[in-house]
Amino acid sequence: MSDYSEVCLRTFLKEQKKLFAEPVAETLEEAEAFLEDCMAVVADSLDEVREYFEEEGVDVDGMTPEELEEASEVFPLPDGTYLIVES
Repeated sequence: MSDYSEVCLRTFLKEQKKLFAEPVAETLEEAEAFLEDCMAVVADSLDEVREYFEEEGVDVDGMTPEELEEASEVFPLPDGTYLIVES
């Protein structure tokens, strides 16, 4: 399997409409392939989420941790980590 845990894949499948108007995956395998194709990353904390966005050139100055967590590209995972998917 990939670097994405089953919980990560299931969370993405359940919450993908947060970022996309139409589902981009319907099975765990499709979710895994999609996340690999768009080079999605898993961050251990909101600080890492902020660092990721800053490295990507996204202006996150002034965003609260809550606003970062609610960003459409950020999927909070049950284990306290965050999946970041850029569309």
